Amino acid sequence: MTIFYSPNILETCILSEEESFHCAKVLRMKAGEEVLIVDGKGGMLGARIIEPHLKHTAVEIISRQTTETGRTSRIHIAIAPTKNMDRLEWFAEKVTEIGIDEITPVFCRFSERKNINQERVEKILVSAMKQSQKAYCPKLNPACAVEQLLKQASESQKFIAHCYEGEKRLLQHLYHKNESALVMIGPEGDFSPEEVEMALQNEFQPVSLGESRLRTETAGVVACHTLNLLMTL
Repeated sequence: MTIFYSPNILETCILSEEESFHCAKVLRMKAGEEVLIVDGKGGMLGARIIEPHLKHTAVEIISRQTTETGRTSRIHIAIAPTKNMDRLEWFAEKVTEIGIDEITPVFCRFSERKNINQERVEKILVSAMKQSQKAYCPKLNPACAVEQLLKQASESQKFIAHCYEGEKRLLQHLYHKNESALVMIGPEGDFSPEEVEMALQNEFQPVSLGESRLRTETAGVVACHTLNLLMTL
């Protein structure tokens, strides 16, 4: 069944202009046809189209269901935006399909990109949520400097994945089940030594994601997938 997104759903609902256009123009849906609507917060609702319209399609809610993520706790990935935005957008899409709660773009000393299009990434998250038939949309936090993230991080377990020499255990060996987790992934040029030291001083644990040297976006996906497996065992 076709899935649409609407963050605020009452007994009757008007789809956004973008979703209305997709419904009425692209799919050419008619009054009386049934669809699913997700609210990004776990709600998955059955609905019937009342009046298709290019800008404000009206639907009537006919059933409600609350879904769960299946994870025992929350996953937060803080990741340095890649020089090529396509790679960051690919990361955002894939971790949404896998399952994630929060994403924070973080600017580091060696970051080659110092800005992101927040609205575009949010649209990618919504699209990936619908495509993977999920009812939860990850929270995309405003981009911030690494120093700000280190001070604000409140997860039970905090990890930093860097490429410097030193003792680093695999993520699956360090993570404690049922605890929220934040993994910080650096830019193409890695974190600076000073950033790594700051992270350690703020109770981040150095972590390995395996023997291969991974691209930034790949490392983020691997961390997200690993935590998902550990949280659903």
